[in-house]
Amino acid sequence: MKTPRTRDAMAGPLRRASTFCLLLVLALMARATWLAVAEADGYTSNPANARITIDRYAQPLGNILVGGQPVTGSVPTEGPLAFKRSYTDGPLYASLTGYTSQAYGSNQLESIFADLLDGSDPRLTGPVEALTDPLTRSRPAGGDVVTTIDPAVQRAGWAALGGRQGAAVAIDPATGRILGLVSTPSYDPSGITGRSKADERAWQALSADSGKAMVNGALRATYAPGSTFKLVVAAAALESGLYPNVDTPTASPNPYTLPGTRTVLTNENAAAPCANATLRTALEYSCNNVFAKAAADLGEAKLSAQAAKFGFNLEKLDTPVRAATSVYPAGMEPSQVALTGIGQFSVTATPLQMALVSAAVANDGVLMTPSTVSKLTDHSGRTVQEFAPAELGRVMSAQTAKQLQSAMVSVVTDGTGKAAAIPGLTVGGKTGTAQHGVDNSGLPYAWFTSWADDGKGHRIAVAAVVLNGSTDRDEITGGGLAGPVAKAMTAAYLKR
Repeated sequence: MKTPRTRDAMAGPLRRASTFCLLLVLALMARATWLAVAEADGYTSNPANARITIDRYAQPLGNILVGGQPVTGSVPTEGPLAFKRSYTDGPLYASLTGYTSQAYGSNQLESIFADLLDGSDPRLTGPVEALTDPLTRSRPAGGDVVTTIDPAVQRAGWAALGGRQGAAVAIDPATGRILGLVSTPSYDPSGITGRSKADERAWQALSADSGKAMVNGALRATYAPGSTFKLVVAAAALESGLYPNVDTPTASPNPYTLPGTRTVLTNENAAAPCANATLRTALEYSCNNVFAKAAADLGEAKLSAQAAKFGFNLEKLDTPVRAATSVYPAGMEPSQVALTGIGQFSVTATPLQMALVSAAVANDGVLMTPSTVSKLTDHSGRTVQEFAPAELGRVMSAQTAKQLQSAMVSVVTDGTGKAAAIPGLTVGGKTGTAQHGVDNSGLPYAWFTSWADDGKGHRIAVAAVVLNGSTDRDEITGGGLAGPVAKAMTAAYLKR
């Protein structure tokens, strides 16, 4: 029989062991609580968590709508991922939708609104579902993204670009809503949405193309804008008082020698009346001497300030896809400033940016924030979020805008932009042919930016660039190659 002393001797170690075990249990409970509460979001959003992908494709995704109709869909698949994304007219709308892939992630609208499309956005959950969904491990049906794109404008731009490499953007100047967003060459996102060998081969082929087909040339690529940038210079000249109006003769010798150099700048059309030409005439004939001289007279600071009002050097311009930054350079010599006056040296712009230039002119000097999305809805069509038009800023006075409107109309009626004229519409435009490459060795870029008015309160602004319109340099002109693209998109919108 054990004595009391023996029992007491055994009780001590048992109490210590029990206390230690209790502390271990409490520590495990605390750790589990910490993981479930404090670090839950981290595990939920970790790309290595396969459950995220399984849950995302457990049900059909919501859709991206164009003209009220879905241009996306979902199709059933075999394996742990029940559905994969599909696209209607994939190449036509790839520059808008982007892609979402079981293997390669997502981009553009598919990525920005991924939570809405897969149903995990908390705004899609009603009060009853908020209580029941965590228990049933279910989520609401995916919501929809309603875009501003006009399908007729989109198709017109696509057809006009044809098989050439280029891009085009069309905007409603009064609202900033993007009506067309075309980039060629393009690709079909449906080919990379799954995990099959065919999807892998398609992805590898697109990657081997250096991403050319997958680059959103309308928003994410920048090019020398050439003579279309002369609109920015003209605005700066009028706003600063360098010239009182577009019909005042300028002190512009022809040819013009770049300041501080012996380099003589000539004009494409040697017979054009460019000596001391007015801004109107200089825009009509795209006189290099006038705008290089104006840029030199204005100086870098004034030109940079005016360009910034149009959106140049703006690092965050979201449509909601973020556009590449269009650049007006800094720290230049006077001769280099003069070259920026004709959209050369280191000036770069997206097609979106040059569409914004025309949009600001057409909207009496006020620039609206560009957007491709009008609202988000749940599966039943209830609005979850609306994107109202928003002003980006005043670019110029209404008087200056009216002057430029008049001059741009002259470009189409009497100048280099005649190919963009549309019977029954008032059309204003500006052509551009931009040199690029080492010693201008590359084929020039053909540009056209314009606005049009149907006289009934409807306007559209367009910018188009064609990068490989012809192998013959003499045949590459903004009016001849890019002008018809802008014309087609304009007619599709205003001539219906």
